[in-house]
Amino acid sequence: MSDAAATSAPDALASAVRKARWRLLPIFVVMFIVNYVDRVNVSFIKPQLEASLGIGATAYGLGAGLFFWGYALFEVPANLALERMGARRWLTLIAAVWGALAALLAFVRTAEEFYTLRFLLGAAEAGFFPGVVYTFTRWFPAAERGRAMAVFLSGSAIASVISGPLSAALLGIQGLGLQGWQWMVLLEGIFSVGMAGVLWCWLDALPADARWLEPAERAALTAAVESERAAAITRPKAGLGELLLDPRLLFFCWVYFAIQLTIYAVTFWLPEIIRGMGGLSDLQVGLFNSIPWLISIVGMYLFAIAAARRPGQQGWVAVALIVAGLGMFAATLGGPVAGFVCICVSALGFKSAASLFWPLPQKELDPRIAAAGIALINSLGNLGGFVAPATFGWIKETTGSVTWGLHGLAASSLLTAVLVLLVRFRRA
Repeated sequence: MSDAAATSAPDALASAVRKARWRLLPIFVVMFIVNYVDRVNVSFIKPQLEASLGIGATAYGLGAGLFFWGYALFEVPANLALERMGARRWLTLIAAVWGALAALLAFVRTAEEFYTLRFLLGAAEAGFFPGVVYTFTRWFPAAERGRAMAVFLSGSAIASVISGPLSAALLGIQGLGLQGWQWMVLLEGIFSVGMAGVLWCWLDALPADARWLEPAERAALTAAVESERAAAITRPKAGLGELLLDPRLLFFCWVYFAIQLTIYAVTFWLPEIIRGMGGLSDLQVGLFNSIPWLISIVGMYLFAIAAARRPGQQGWVAVALIVAGLGMFAATLGGPVAGFVCICVSALGFKSAASLFWPLPQKELDPRIAAAGIALINSLGNLGGFVAPATFGWIKETTGSVTWGLHGLAASSLLTAVLVLLVRFRRA
């Protein structure tokens, strides 16, 4: 009798899940880092865009934010394409497309071209997050998906840490008639295209296709996933009207929108705030830009430990939002250095709020609308990424500073914290 045949089904399943975790999660974390860098790297080239192309603060904020309109509008069509093409082909295709679009930013000449590429980049990236979530449903039993999602989402925090130093280093490249900012976006986009090829070679569509699993492991993992899938298909599906009118869904959309509003305001405008400290090189700006995100990683870990020891998910989300709001308000009371320190404190709050948020809709939404509801929350919530940079750009150009923008973020976080504390769910 072979070892594979002698292995019991539970042992084979545990072994298969462990192997799948080590096979899939590292490459998806790397892809998320690449995805995030291509999304936010424009935050490091605002002065260069203004000097080279005449793109001012309002135009920059609008272009940075248009990404999220493309993202929101194309997330549902991306899900439909994913079902037709399968995760392996779909994720490879969109990684190649978003990499090419990111690289083309190096050759824009007008604000209109900048707007167009940012919108198209958002449309291309829209399929990545739901594509990975869909892949997890085909590779991991339900009990394992929470851990897989936690590891995957860590990619955004890691990307926030490394994007500053990486982009600053690439800004120093010159030659072949291209400026540093052009080399930066070009090389980062080309790397994404290369990662698409790696993903095609590394990712199998289904456990049944994985030659790196033993036959018993393939059978056990396929049986576990497909049995859960068959059970889920028997649940009735809600119509679009029922989905949009569910008050819990509207509540979750607002909370996630408020969180994303702060995250992307800081993401796209923090380098500008850091430059206000004076006398810093591009590399120093990039290094300082990493500090709030490093602090946020520690904060996410500590908040997760606290939430596990003292249950009450809504309360912990509210506490994190209060930290974010108070930090943002305090950032307006002193000089640039004190403001930067306060934004570091705020980052601990808003990134922790993002990680603590998702268990709420997963737990509270009716199972009939949970899958579609979570997709809609992600889509509408990410529009905060349009509103924040566009509004900050208008405020900066109108008033000469971002103080009123920081006041608005503080108010949004604190009001949302109160709402989270007051809302109580009635279960059927």
